Amino acid sequence: MPGDTSPEKAVPVKPRLTREQIAQRAAQELPDGAYVNLGWGIPNLIAEYLPKGITVYFHSENGILGMGPYPTEEEIDADLINAGKETVTTIKGSAFFDSAESFGMIRAGKVDLTVLGAMEVSEEGDIANWKIPGKMVKGMGGAMDLVASARNIIVAMMHTSPKGDSKLLPRCSLPLTGVKCVRKIVSDLAVIEITGAGFRLLERAPGVSVDEIKLKTAGKLIVEGEIPAMKF
Repeated sequence: MPGDTSPEKAVPVKPRLTREQIAQRAAQELPDGAYVNLGWGIPNLIAEYLPKGITVYFHSENGILGMGPYPTEEEIDADLINAGKETVTTIKGSAFFDSAESFGMIRAGKVDLTVLGAMEVSEEGDIANWKIPGKMVKGMGGAMDLVASARNIIVAMMHTSPKGDSKLLPRCSLPLTGVKCVRKIVSDLAVIEITGAGFRLLERAPGVSVDEIKLKTAGKLIVEGEIPAMKF
């Protein structure tokens, strides 16, 4: 019946992390003094949630080292943008250079950590994040250089697609950006480590059960002992 809210008809609301909360948890993975590149989307939010007491030098492919958080209305400078063409701020001691030198830094292994978004990640650490066949895309940007050269790759992403399909798979179905390069995933449901044997569950989002994470992970999920909730 319309308006029926009896227990058997009600649809339970599943708590999930917001994009901002994913970024906040991912920010905890950044080591002090690291040179870090942030991908588009959720990763770009990480600069807003840098833990107190550490210094991280954010790198942008278009030629900035030392990006700060997003600007306030008073701080906006239309000429100061990141690789996603968003206005940014810079920290004291920041540097500017051309994109050729920027990609030289990446290819020379000078970037310690890259945080990327993804459409799919395989249980072996493959990542697909640049193309859906049949859809118009602007290009892969610097993603392929970053996954081939950065010392550590973390993915910040939604665990499932808008249709509810798992994005953590035995094998990626979309064109790959990189092979066996992802080490860790921070999603709206969990923190997961990539191992040679599958996805190892490290933490769960507050209010999310291990059973729900299992249900929404198509690849092999390794669960060992009691899984703690994320802390912010």
